[in-house]
Amino acid sequence: MSHDHGHSVVVPAPGPGFLPHTVAHHFDTPTQEFQSAKLGFWLFLATEILLFGGMFAAYFFFHQAYPETFHQGGKQLSWELGAINTTVLLLSSWTMAMGVRCAQTSQKNKLLVYCGLTVLGAVIFMVIKTIEYMAKYEHGFLPVFGGMGYDEATGQLAWYKDYHGVMEGVPFGNLFFSIYFTMTAIHGLHVIIGAGLILWIMKGAAKGRFHAHYYLPVDLVGLYWHLVDLIWIFLFPLLYLVP
Repeated sequence: MSHDHGHSVVVPAPGPGFLPHTVAHHFDTPTQEFQSAKLGFWLFLATEILLFGGMFAAYFFFHQAYPETFHQGGKQLSWELGAINTTVLLLSSWTMAMGVRCAQTSQKNKLLVYCGLTVLGAVIFMVIKTIEYMAKYEHGFLPVFGGMGYDEATGQLAWYKDYHGVMEGVPFGNLFFSIYFTMTAIHGLHVIIGAGLILWIMKGAAKGRFHAHYYLPVDLVGLYWHLVDLIWIFLFPLLYLVP
């Protein structure tokens, strides 16, 4: 460890093929930088939990108020596709953890492989989710067309069509799908953001930025990805199995 002319701390590279890391000027030591960033990121993850916590609270409230609506709505979802996506995310969580470990041990090539596999898992997840969304569009459940107004004739939101009448006989059929699409779409957005961050990690890894002496960004992105996986672990049973 050394100091450059601007009095910044420079963490040396562990060997050829890697780059040294300059500690941000407002930190005195690499340890202080690591601990501060880790604390800040955990606070950020807490806000993410609050975001989804509000949606989970809405789910439980309306599930208790209209159990027959959620029961019938849950029947319209494919638990098989949901289970496949759950498996994909669990495997991607493992590959991300392995990627973090490879960064900690300066295994650049393995880091790239495991991050690539994690991104592949994100792509598979979103493809399956798109297939699910297209099926809901064909039934008239996708909140895209018709606007967000209230249709007094049907007592439902304007975008809710139910072309095949599978939700007839239950009150507020649009309610289940409003919650379903809100929760899964926001989660899907997090999957896309996470995949983008991992691609950014791969770009830096290819240049040799991350190694045993500096792997903080890999560690933080790994935490973000694990949270994305954890949220789905709750979404899958609540939306696909419990109703």
